[in-house]
Amino acid sequence: MGQSNLTTWFKRLYTQFKNNLNLKTIYNVVKYMKISDILNTGKVTVSCELFPPKHGSGLSDAQNIVRETAALRPSFISITYGAGGGTSSHTVKLANEAQKYGIPALAHLTCVSSDSQTIKEVLSKLAADNIENILALRGDIPEGHLFPTNAHYHHACDLMKEIQSAGNFCIGGACYPEGHPESESIEKDIESLKIKVDCGCQFLTTQMFFDNNILYNFLYRLLHHKIDVPVIAGIMPVTDGRQIARICKLSGTVLPQHFRSIVDKFSSNTAAMNQAGIAYATEQIIDLIANDVRNIHIYTMNKPDIAKKIMNNLSEIFK
Repeated sequence: MGQSNLTTWFKRLYTQFKNNLNLKTIYNVVKYMKISDILNTGKVTVSCELFPPKHGSGLSDAQNIVRETAALRPSFISITYGAGGGTSSHTVKLANEAQKYGIPALAHLTCVSSDSQTIKEVLSKLAADNIENILALRGDIPEGHLFPTNAHYHHACDLMKEIQSAGNFCIGGACYPEGHPESESIEKDIESLKIKVDCGCQFLTTQMFFDNNILYNFLYRLLHHKIDVPVIAGIMPVTDGRQIARICKLSGTVLPQHFRSIVDKFSSNTAAMNQAGIAYATEQIIDLIANDVRNIHIYTMNKPDIAKKIMNNLSEIFK
């Protein structure tokens, strides 16, 4: 172990002692901090995504959500960045909160509305707080707005280059099994993914999908283009039938007919939709793992109870 790595190791060790965590937690944090290491163990991984509050007044509630999610012992917790980076400081705080409980954090970072100086400041803050994992995203253009004409970053790969030059971060990226909504074709979209990987992307997390066959076809296409970084399958438990139509419209995700029938039938009954959505997500995950897709990411929508029910359904499968 080199001197710089040893220094980092002792800093992490001291931080965990300072927070009164036990030795087992310290060992796990130190051994598997980088997500690229976690994904390459050959074991099934399950991670959870949370989003920070839009206002500082909601931070304490968000910290409680992090604590409840961390209690599920996911492989890592990802924290989103918010439209235009408006919640960036909360992203760092919640990432720190996750790591306080011994769970590696993946901090989202978007660049569409940021200049180089802002990005450098965020990277410096992440490095200072020992947050090593970044999901580098271009970010969505707010509805009704045009792409900024003076944008410093035009694509996620531009941000990845900056992150790679800034330090020893593990860089992840997003991918779209059904194609990015702005891409002219799935082939062009995959060519863009290849550029991301060449720019330092070490793993990919998929947009939500509801038909596993779409993912299997997508994974085959990636291999055909010699993209062999780990791919994490993004699963969204649909517990609110009224929201899913808008989400699918924004993301370009298609609801298969048999799932559309489920949503149509139960969306007016909150408890029934909750149960049906959890059951459908559970079935998706079982099928994915049975077909050797070992890395699962749950879009929790800040509902740890939903993630807990799915994990309980799969307790033996996740072992």
